[in-house]
Amino acid sequence: MTEIVTAAMLVIGDEILSGRTKDKNIGHLADIMTAVGIDLKEVRIVPDDEDDIVAALNAVRQRYTYVFTSGGIGPTHDDITADSVAKAFDVPCEYDTAAYAMLEAHYAKRGMEFTEARKRMARMPRGAAHIENPVSVAPGFRIGNVHVMAGVPSVFQAMLDKVVPTLKTGVKMLTATVPCPLGEGVIGGPLSEIQKAHPLTIIGSYPKFGEGKFWTELVVRARSEDALEAARKDVEAMVRDLGEAS
Repeated sequence: MTEIVTAAMLVIGDEILSGRTKDKNIGHLADIMTAVGIDLKEVRIVPDDEDDIVAALNAVRQRYTYVFTSGGIGPTHDDITADSVAKAFDVPCEYDTAAYAMLEAHYAKRGMEFTEARKRMARMPRGAAHIENPVSVAPGFRIGNVHVMAGVPSVFQAMLDKVVPTLKTGVKMLTATVPCPLGEGVIGGPLSEIQKAHPLTIIGSYPKFGEGKFWTELVVRARSEDALEAARKDVEAMVRDLGEAS
């Protein structure tokens, strides 16, 4: 049986939890993971607190194939992701020679001072490998199964583009959508029985409202075409039978 590849995400930052910044990275990561056959199983949003980051990271990195983080690797005092990741892996957080030289040259070329704050972006856990940043030079990093990336959406997306080709991927999830004019209260029981009868599928029910009426979108997911089609036919038959009876 083909291995199922899984992932989790940590979104790091007080600004996300306070509502000052609206996250745009979760949805992008979910889209990319689905496209390459990796199951994004969990997302946690944690504050700029070292103990909270360490605890969350240690919980998810043991459980999933990959972990992706966004946020907290900039130049300010509250950018503590690198320190926290180093603590989780029990290694020093220190200036990376190659990252330091890259940033030093970058700011020299722009005629800008390489300040202590900017130097912070060259710090990463000992033994980490760079994740290229084609947007603003300062690299992210990978250590173990953890990929640490910027929170700025354009930079996060550019870094993720560099990471994806290095990942082990799984069998892509197939999807079939069945529109249903009935509410969840009507279909809930029969749909539950169909799910039990098709354990190799995931059947989702999503209430909708449009044109002055409620309806339900039913989505069947499976990694096998045969399993998908068998469940889809049963769902369609349920919708048809309940519709005729109503």
